[in-house]
Amino acid sequence: MEQLKLNTPLLINEIDFRIHNINKGGYATILVYKDARADMNRLDAVYGVGYWQRKHDFINGKEFCSVGIWNKDLQQWVWVQDCGTGNSSEREKGQSSDAFKRACFNLGIGRELYDYPKIIVRLNDIEYDKNIGKATHNFKLKEWKWYSEFDERGKLARLACKDENGVKRFDWKAEVKTKTS
Repeated sequence: MEQLKLNTPLLINEIDFRIHNINKGGYATILVYKDARADMNRLDAVYGVGYWQRKHDFINGKEFCSVGIWNKDLQQWVWVQDCGTGNSSEREKGQSSDAFKRACFNLGIGRELYDYPKIIVRLNDIEYDKNIGKATHNFKLKEWKWYSEFDERGKLARLACKDENGVKRFDWKAEVKTKTS
């Protein structure tokens, strides 16, 4: 039962979107990700404060995070572990956070994010600098409204978004597979 709760897809307001890159043709590739708060909130909701823990260790120069869940049946902690990579701006914090998020993926939290489609959107001319392929202050991705639907198996069925002006900028639907005889 608890595993099902952990594996429940994250709500659209529990995930974030950021620019990965913008090509000179004005197309932006958008990445979907979860932050560590989403993992902590899910662990608190499923197990409660005090029934999960995390610890960080360095192994061969890489930071690993171990997440422990108190198993009532076994009467002991059960652990998963993964390593992280840091971003260049806040390397140590980024490495810790990434290791924690990866360990939580091992528990099933947010695993559906791996099934999200590649998100490519055409930018309006005022949203990017054509000369350097960078977003301008007019590109307000944080203000876009995202929408998702999941099928009965917990698989992403639809992902769509509208920009800050209510204009649809992305709409993806999973292919429906039918049985052939």
